[in-house]
Amino acid sequence: MTDHPLLGTHEVPALEPLLARVGEVFAAGPVHDSGCRTYGVRLPDGERWCVKEAVTDAAQRSLDRGWAFHRAVRHPVIVPQVHRLRVGERSAVVLPWRDGVSLYHRAPAAGPGQRPGGALARFRALPMARVLAALDLILDAHLAVEQAGYVAVDFYDGAVLYDFATHTLHLVDLDEYRRGPFAVQADRLPGSRRFMAPEEWVRGAVIDIRTTVFTLGRTARLLLDAGDEERAWRGTPRQRAVITRATCADPPHRHSGVRQFVEEWRAACRAPASNSHSPLGRGELMH
Repeated sequence: MTDHPLLGTHEVPALEPLLARVGEVFAAGPVHDSGCRTYGVRLPDGERWCVKEAVTDAAQRSLDRGWAFHRAVRHPVIVPQVHRLRVGERSAVVLPWRDGVSLYHRAPAAGPGQRPGGALARFRALPMARVLAALDLILDAHLAVEQAGYVAVDFYDGAVLYDFATHTLHLVDLDEYRRGPFAVQADRLPGSRRFMAPEEWVRGAVIDIRTTVFTLGRTARLLLDAGDEERAWRGTPRQRAVITRATCADPPHRHSGVRQFVEEWRAACRAPASNSHSPLGRGELMH
């Protein structure tokens, strides 16, 4: 695609003039906590692309890590990085645009899911079948992550794009995923404390696939609850038991890997629910 106006470009002194020249910039976000800035650009033929630029040295290291991750891991719901270009002393990556909203919304006076009209609150209000189907896609993507020898780092609801019109889900911003196992080299890893395992906060601790199991267990716990306080569980006791094992503070007591966790989770989802174990039953509105 050497003649493609965007994918055929390999080096520019600055990104914004290129994007304005090749098409319409219809979205431009602020610099994220990671040190990256993202743009949405529409080409004259209607193609839409997302361009993510590193604006700090730390962001460049993360972007390089993400580029390697996307070369090793492919899954239909993981939005791929398909092109990289040099921008001055740093770089930017190009991804196909995907419709949807991030399930994480900042709110100064409330948790992300409690913001009135927030995406996470809206997602949690969906029928359980929709929530479970979306969660299963997240888990299935992490089977591919495990197969490639990677572990999840900095995964949280902000990495989940959900299109409420079509009920499609995609995963983005997985740049901190790394080959495992590895040892924590700082006082903590990047990430949201709502999803992070205890070992991610300990310098020198080993991060391996059981850490990913913890993160996925927390993902299931938070997506299947009706609120951030985790007092309105919508699932079954059997599903809750799988999550309890996955999120044990002691890594050896968790599932041995993503596949074992997913198999046990799917078995729990297939299990018939008795009246006392039905979703939204009185006994389930407990932490």
